[in-house]
Amino acid sequence: MSLPTFSPPRDLLTELEPVAERLLNRHLGMAREWFPHDYVPYSLGRDYDKEPWTPDQPRITGVAQIAFEVNLLTEDNLPSYHREIHRMFGRGDGPWINWVNRWTAEEGRHAIVLRDYLVVTRNIDPYSLERSRMSQLQAAYDHDDGGNVLRGIAYVAFQELATRISHRNTGRYSDDPVADRIMVRIAADENLHMVFYRDILKAAIDIEPSAAVRAIVDEVLSFQMPGAGIPGFLRKAADIAKAGIYDLRVHRDEVLLPIIRYWGVFELSGLDAAAEDARRRLAEHLEKLDVAAKRFEERLALSKVPRISPAG
Repeated sequence: MSLPTFSPPRDLLTELEPVAERLLNRHLGMAREWFPHDYVPYSLGRDYDKEPWTPDQPRITGVAQIAFEVNLLTEDNLPSYHREIHRMFGRGDGPWINWVNRWTAEEGRHAIVLRDYLVVTRNIDPYSLERSRMSQLQAAYDHDDGGNVLRGIAYVAFQELATRISHRNTGRYSDDPVADRIMVRIAADENLHMVFYRDILKAAIDIEPSAAVRAIVDEVLSFQMPGAGIPGFLRKAADIAKAGIYDLRVHRDEVLLPIIRYWGVFELSGLDAAAEDARRRLAEHLEKLDVAAKRFEERLALSKVPRISPAG
């Protein structure tokens, strides 16, 4: 069943086109050209037909290996994400479609460098990885925003920041300088993508504050990472959470709160009754997340999974 649609009466994408053009130009000025092959230690590679993969070969193991697999399979689903972003923004030949194409091109490098690193270094079973990729792409990904473009923008803003943090923490947790360098590079891309979406929605709030607040709250309350369709995702996500790579505390304090504060959701005035009610539900949800995060942290004392060190 589709989610209810609260689309504002005006054509927001048309109104926001000048902002999109400015933000795209800003992005192009900030984005740094890079090449996946520069980050992969090809000198470590060996022929798989002469030396098949065996479980004793990976240097990264345990949760680090799980996190790399989840991050790569998430990036692999780019065809679905492109379809979703094009559905939201792919109009004509203006800045919106130019952003869609640029974003897709930049995102494409992430799976390339991750897969090449993992396969060349033999840090993961290449057969299992390919089977999982096939399963993930055939399942595809569909973000049910009810046709509400504001919800779609809110989702990608939160999701890009969540992905940035997950990638960065995975690199740190791996204890492999090569892996960490790769994840730093990918995280920098994800951050610029987040900034574009975050600032687009900030401009939309100025035009339709009540509709934007309702969309933001709907998205926060239903948020799921795009990798949720990966086989065994719940178990893998639990291990990743125990390691501190991405858990409830990270989600609440490092993803939701910074963007919600940037948008000034709790400071907006003149909202309609539905938006005020949505804002109340958002405050309750953030409080529940805080309580749940504290309970999870208390249970961590029983976990034997090594925890990521605080970022320095």
